[in-house]
Amino acid sequence: MLDIDQVIAEIDGAGTLEALEALRIQYLGKQGSISGLLKTLGGMSPEQRQIEGPKIQTLREGATTALAARKDALETAALDARLAAETIDLSLPAPASPRGSVHPISQVMDELAEVFADLGFAVATGPEIEDDWHNFTALNMPESHPARAMHDTFYFPDRNDAGREMLLRTHTSPVQIRSMIETAKANPGGAPLRIVAPGRVYRSDSDATHTPMFHQIEGLVIDKGIHLGHLKWTLEAFLKAFFERDDIVLRLRPSYFPFTEPSIEVDVGYSSTGGRRVVGGSGDAPGHAWMEVLGSGMVNRHVVTAGGFDPDEWQGFAFGIGVDRLAMLKYGMDDLRAFFDGDVRWLSHYGFSALDVPTLSGGVGTPV
Repeated sequence: MLDIDQVIAEIDGAGTLEALEALRIQYLGKQGSISGLLKTLGGMSPEQRQIEGPKIQTLREGATTALAARKDALETAALDARLAAETIDLSLPAPASPRGSVHPISQVMDELAEVFADLGFAVATGPEIEDDWHNFTALNMPESHPARAMHDTFYFPDRNDAGREMLLRTHTSPVQIRSMIETAKANPGGAPLRIVAPGRVYRSDSDATHTPMFHQIEGLVIDKGIHLGHLKWTLEAFLKAFFERDDIVLRLRPSYFPFTEPSIEVDVGYSSTGGRRVVGGSGDAPGHAWMEVLGSGMVNRHVVTAGGFDPDEWQGFAFGIGVDRLAMLKYGMDDLRAFFDGDVRWLSHYGFSALDVPTLSGGVGTPV
């Protein structure tokens, strides 16, 4: 029979973790001496087992406890020695860590808000789930209008409490209607209104320049004596400030939108450099062309009336711009679908540092 005091003494005398592991195997391993004693219990008589069993079990528990205590002491000593030997060089640069970046859409939204704030516009918001009255009817779109068709609009199966069809808004123009109604209620005689409505919109379309969800910013001015000259100046001042170029040239073309009359498509001159479109100059100049960037016009009388204003006293203009396309044009991106892929490689290339985002270097002129 092994002497328990001798076993514990050997364990306490182990100077390294490797030596301690060797003793564990020697005594408690499958072929260890204490494990061998435990195996002999099966061949003993009941009387012998009652005498020898407790002795062997005490030996096993004593060895196990001594091994655990010595291991803890050796690991603590090793850690103390390592902490005493190691030092930290505070002059070394910190290891690189992952950094987030500002999405181009967020950056362009901030730039647009900055420009229109200088022009005296307030930001208005509204629900993305709309009813067909705010999204279509109030904007002078009859039920037969193609924009109401299922292939363009995401409809919900249920109607609201007023019996109106519910849908994902196809533009941010409903925000204009809601803002006009709120203003007319607060000021029964009417009041000037100057807002921009940025946000997500939804249409059933997908290719390199269209996605089912995209971003728009629409503007609305309601006041007395408003005319096309005010609209042209506002758009020209906005585009010059956004693209940070003084040589922006606009071309206004007659068009049709049910919510404006007259309606105007706005083109800008551009040239191609290295496969990238660069805005600036006249589209009629050599090496240049015209590119449509937004739609606009004078607010239709029916829309003014739906908003709660008297169209014989109040006039206004409105415009709508695709934020995603503005980002593509300003920062040289060629596929709208990449904005929503969630590819961090794309974001690391086109994204903006959260600590060093660009700002518009120039402001705009005196508001209308």
